Amino acid sequence: MIDGLEKEPAAAQAIFGDHLAAGRAFTEALARHGEELGLIGPLELPRLWTRHILNSALVAPLLRPGRVGDVGSGAGLPGLVLAIMRPDVLFTLIEPMERRVAWLERQAAELQLSNVTVLRARAEESKLFGALDQVTARAVSALRTLIPVTAPLLRPGGELVLMKGAGVDAEISAAQKAIRKYRLHDEEVLVLGEGLVSEVTRVFRATVD
Repeated sequence: MIDGLEKEPAAAQAIFGDHLAAGRAFTEALARHGEELGLIGPLELPRLWTRHILNSALVAPLLRPGRVGDVGSGAGLPGLVLAIMRPDVLFTLIEPMERRVAWLERQAAELQLSNVTVLRARAEESKLFGALDQVTARAVSALRTLIPVTAPLLRPGGELVLMKGAGVDAEISAAQKAIRKYRLHDEEVLVLGEGLVSEVTRVFRATVD
């Protein structure tokens, strides 16, 4: 047991299923090295499972087979967690910082995730315009600045699956200009994990014309 690491919640088995062993391995690696590499803050270990790992894993059922880009992957949240849970999906983890890219590549190798490619770039410089079926992001920026960065990466009919906090409704109101400009439709907020975890996951989902 790693000192200070949150005990694995009972919900982890229900959420990860057959992929729990890999989920544990990634969680332990992040707990051991995350702070020293600047991936997580010093106060995150007591809530690592609840706030970060399960929070990310709950998004997995929203993905469909195809090519998914995770913008600003950082510590691998949600990108590596989702790649663990969805071996049928091809993930491109988009991250500009060299130190974080090295971490993502190392973890993908150690976890034997053959469905992961790591791309060192900012999303707007990634040359992935119109190439992706879905785009995820977590804790990157407000929707009014995130939509212009992520929506152009999607093919027509592609989908944004953006993890957000409790203030998502206010973000949507502030992002109306971007929503219109990038021709988003069928926007909705999904609340995942109610009755299963102590901290629910909120997702802004929308389709691009």
